[in-house]
Amino acid sequence: MPDPFDDRDPRRAIERFYFAYRAFTAGADRLLEARGLGRFHHRILYFVGRNPGMSVGALIDALGVSKQALNAPLRMLLDNDLIRAETSPDDRRVRQLSLSAQGQALEAQLTAIQTDLLGRAFADCGSAATDGWHAVMKRLAAS
Repeated sequence: MPDPFDDRDPRRAIERFYFAYRAFTAGADRLLEARGLGRFHHRILYFVGRNPGMSVGALIDALGVSKQALNAPLRMLLDNDLIRAETSPDDRRVRQLSLSAQGQALEAQLTAIQTDLLGRAFADCGSAATDGWHAVMKRLAAS
């Protein structure tokens, strides 16, 4: 039977990952819930904010979802004037997405909550731990 307090035990990592993710999303979730939005809306806002002018297809690829799964949440963000969609000047079939001023403000609030949390954790744990965390996250994302 593995020692439940052994940091090398992958089950311990799973538990820590779960509790860390819960803490990481809690503040943003409260802000989103007050607006009738959820985590998927947050992901859309984040990626569109980081990539202004991205196409719907590029957003689908970044999120790893189907067009059907993206449709309702994206429509809600468009209807609430958080995201804007414009026809690409190069290809009229392509819609390019960007955040409205209201969307930029919300995305900045959400990101500030999470960057503050990560920044404090990185500062407390030091650069070696931060580098290790980034290496683990990069490896997991590539799986």
